[in-house]
Amino acid sequence: MRLLLIEDDPMIGRAVSAGLADAGFAVDWVHDGQAAELSLAVGSYDMAVLDLGLPKKDGMAVLTTLRSRANALPVLIATARDAVADRVAGLNAGADDYIVKPFDLDELVARVRAVLRRHSAAASSLLVCGRLVLDPLRKTVTHRDEPVTLSAREFALLEALMQRPGAVLSRKKLEESVYNWEDDLGSNAVEVHIHRLRKKLGAEVIRNVRGVGYRVGED
Repeated sequence: MRLLLIEDDPMIGRAVSAGLADAGFAVDWVHDGQAAELSLAVGSYDMAVLDLGLPKKDGMAVLTTLRSRANALPVLIATARDAVADRVAGLNAGADDYIVKPFDLDELVARVRAVLRRHSAAASSLLVCGRLVLDPLRKTVTHRDEPVTLSAREFALLEALMQRPGAVLSRKKLEESVYNWEDDLGSNAVEVHIHRLRKKLGAEVIRNVRGVGYRVGED
């Protein structure tokens, strides 16, 4: 899953970005409110971790604008503003959770996962395509009733495909779903993971539409 970290403090930003990456997330990091709004407008994210005391545009204003556009992207506020009134204001503005700095990194990761679980459960618990079943909450995959062990990248790639069964996704779209801006991608990074998935699931599960991209779905 791909997260947008919106944090202006370099030390906190580096630590949180690294911690979320270690937990299996692809993380893009921006340093001010205007860059956050641009990223949210053009990028595809599963969640945002939002500081409030941001340069150029305050985090609360970023959140208010996001919700005014009927964007239901999950948002976790991570801020030094610890007053009860600030927490109430953030949650009433549409935040899904609120954590106060300084926080333990393990707790932040746990809260991110909890918010994502709530949103995933509200949308759909399982992704099913034929006899291929992916559980985004438990991070498990079964094919023809047999468990399949996948790496974090393989799981993320398969999840992106199974969210739109039958649709053809380009390599660029898959890269955006799985990798962050700072990942050093080889020209065939997606193809390598697709090859590994096919070895584990069978070549018929993921189809290559030549010159266009890939789709999931057994014929």
